[in-house]
Amino acid sequence: MGIDGKIVAITGASSGIGHATALLLAERGARLVLGARRLDRLDALVDTIEARGGEAVRIATDVSRRGDLEALVSLAGERYGRLDVLVSNAGIGPIAPFDNIAVDDWEAMIDVNVKGVLYGIAAALPVFRRQEAGHFVNVISTAGLKIVPTQGVYAATKNAVRTITEGLRQEAGPKLRVTAVSPGMVRTDFAGSIRDAATRQTIVERVAETAIPPEAVARAIAFAIEQPADVELGEIVIRPTAQA
Repeated sequence: MGIDGKIVAITGASSGIGHATALLLAERGARLVLGARRLDRLDALVDTIEARGGEAVRIATDVSRRGDLEALVSLAGERYGRLDVLVSNAGIGPIAPFDNIAVDDWEAMIDVNVKGVLYGIAAALPVFRRQEAGHFVNVISTAGLKIVPTQGVYAATKNAVRTITEGLRQEAGPKLRVTAVSPGMVRTDFAGSIRDAATRQTIVERVAETAIPPEAVARAIAFAIEQPADVELGEIVIRPTAQA
């Protein structure tokens, strides 16, 4: 089936990887259901897609709220009659040393990065089972593959999603597909959520030195989606060549 005509829902679509993925998939013929917290940015994205001849709808989506994911999936069904792919991309990373005791940030990362993916699975899995077709694409991170200072909790949430994704893949059966995409350093506004000044400056410098554009990750996501129905890409790791 490729990408043309597929109905794809994307969380965290207002910026970064989600934004780039939406533009690329729309260019390749997908019809999009876009979710994010910032409606003004979503509106601008929908306008851009439509100006280029694509089709998209949007809905305010905070992935830490189960009902918002249910509404996102329901919108796909109401507008298009089905959902072919759910790209769970929304995530936050207010990283800091453990000595900062940033418990509120720890809980926020668990709520968004882990529960947000689970809520997406809970909303979409029954739909995919009824259709006897569907594809989960979970955007994770290389932070879980190489643990470094300041990123312990963030990496833990990403490794939780990696475990969830593999467990789901093994239970999915022969008609559903599950893909984990782990980006390395990407030019996004990731640093904007970091409160610790020293940590934020380190990330800003690393991004400036080595990061790849979000469009590179979008192409990897598109590559997984466009495979024939009997081909599943279980995991894709995509990082800058210069990243250690």
